[in-house]
Amino acid sequence: MTDIASISLARPLGDIADELGRSFAEYGFAIVRNHTIPQDLIDRAEELAKAFFELPEDVKRSYKIEGSAGARGYTPFGTEIAKDAAVHDLKEFWHVGRALPEGHPLARFMPPNVWPAELPEFRDVFERLFTEFENTGDKVLRAIAIHLGQPEDYFTSPVEDGNSVMRLLHYPPLGDAAPEGAIRAAAHGDINTITLLLGAEEAGLELLDKQGNWVPVSPPKGALAVNVGDMLERLTNGRLRSTTHRVVNPAGEAARRSRYSMPFFLHFRPDFRIEALEQCVSEGETPPEPILAEDFLQQRLREIGLA
Repeated sequence: MTDIASISLARPLGDIADELGRSFAEYGFAIVRNHTIPQDLIDRAEELAKAFFELPEDVKRSYKIEGSAGARGYTPFGTEIAKDAAVHDLKEFWHVGRALPEGHPLARFMPPNVWPAELPEFRDVFERLFTEFENTGDKVLRAIAIHLGQPEDYFTSPVEDGNSVMRLLHYPPLGDAAPEGAIRAAAHGDINTITLLLGAEEAGLELLDKQGNWVPVSPPKGALAVNVGDMLERLTNGRLRSTTHRVVNPAGEAARRSRYSMPFFLHFRPDFRIEALEQCVSEGETPPEPILAEDFLQQRLREIGLA
């Protein structure tokens, strides 16, 4: 049993900030309860995600956008590979990103979304869910800012119009044809600022602790697993950890059924300069070189085969 923090967002942010910060420093993860994403919206989103992944293969592949690095639409099974992994992950997914109006200075970084014509409700439900994820992410970031000794709204500008992406994930039932050594999601760190994950109550998500042990992350149904991404780790000079994590193959009956989840990868805006905060750099330490969020993103996407 670990002491990964289990935080209620119904409490004042100042009361939970340090508990959240300590959990992110030790584990890179926290469980977030009592968020404000409506359960009926989550339920409908899950139904629509399942309906999409049940569509015929040729229909799904018609929504694969060549040359987009998987940023929007459909990414087929066996495409994404974790950094330094030998085989591809056992998953397929769909991406919904931010929609910016034509002429917006950051619009060139964010291609338009595509929507499956076969599911008329899809767009409305997932646009609403995207907004709800953002609102919850804002509360988490406000608590982190307080923990770091910054003004509560410190992250508001850096993430405004950021290149955030919502991923609908399907891990199909495990078949005999899976490549040797392949698992549902190989060990990796997230690229972004923070990740908010719905659907982690299904067993399989594990984090690598400082002692080198794989520790299960098991939020109660409806709660979020939230983790630090590489961009926030870089900003805090490693004080908050972007922890290696994975989704392992289940045993027994669970191996014969699909697993679904919905992570929201909250990003800084592409033109935000990621530079270590002064209070996170001790005397004698050399922090990482400053880098624009977009340059960092592209560097990492190349490493995982999506760019």
